[in-house]
Amino acid sequence: MKMQRFLFFSLIAILAAVAGLFIFAGEETEQEAEKKSDSEITLFLVGDIMLNRGVEYMIEKEGKGDFRYPFLKIRDYLFPADLVFGNLEGPISDKGEKVGGIYSFRAEPEVKEGLIFAGFDILSLANNHLLDYQRIALEETMKILREGGIDYVGAGFGEEEAFSVKVKEVKDVKIGFLAYTNLGPEAWRARDNYSGIACISETDLPEIASGIKSAKEKVDLLVVSLHAGQEYAPEPTHFQREFSRAAIESGADLVVGHHPHVVQEIERYQSGWIAYSLGNFVFDQAFSEETMQGLLLEVIIKHGIIKEVNPKEIKISDSFQPYFEQ
Repeated sequence: MKMQRFLFFSLIAILAAVAGLFIFAGEETEQEAEKKSDSEITLFLVGDIMLNRGVEYMIEKEGKGDFRYPFLKIRDYLFPADLVFGNLEGPISDKGEKVGGIYSFRAEPEVKEGLIFAGFDILSLANNHLLDYQRIALEETMKILREGGIDYVGAGFGEEEAFSVKVKEVKDVKIGFLAYTNLGPEAWRARDNYSGIACISETDLPEIASGIKSAKEKVDLLVVSLHAGQEYAPEPTHFQREFSRAAIESGADLVVGHHPHVVQEIERYQSGWIAYSLGNFVFDQAFSEETMQGLLLEVIIKHGIIKEVNPKEIKISDSFQPYFEQ
């Protein structure tokens, strides 16, 4: 009997010790999680990235075919950020037939090497060039990015994917991304089991506001990208202002714009921020000083809240490489 009691209490002691280890481990995990949530998160957002035409020429001529070439001057600054976001202006594919106008873009599949090298984590595909070479090129773009470990938003193999929030979790903070464009034909809009992009019009604003509210419920911080406005215009259009402010009112924390190819104002609106146009990032529009520069928006996040928004001016070299002026 004594032996049975000894074995029984020994077993209890062992189980208690094991339980204590699990409790201790649990406490450590909670402390680590708390420490992570105290950490700052750095989010970089940049403007239009076009890797065809003159940029492709410079990759071959000056970069000797190195697809990392457009990002060589800025990669060391970009890469350490927790998240890097931009607008990809055109498909990455060698498939499809040109259906757009004279300004149609399609970059070689190998340009993904440069995007990975630069540290891009997520790209907007909601713009007026992603279907320049038919749906087959858009679909290949999505596959190539996915294979390269880069997320995309504002496009999809169906309507649900194109209009859904993409969530990136960093240091226990959930950061969501949505992207829309009001440029391009209605036929490019994604539909059920029909690949396309997140095309919207002014009449869609109530529906989009509802989608933004739903997305915000899933994340700590929400970023919305809008491809809209008038090319080379220094001021945002009525639609840009209306959409961006409605997005903030619906729960977005930050709205960033693309398409004008020049920098437009940054506005503090209610509890959020709006950067109406970040201008160009990698582009070959060497015909003006305004199109050969842009903004890198540095956003510092802590506890799931934007603490700082720091616009940093970048220049674009004659060989179409973004860089910081010394």
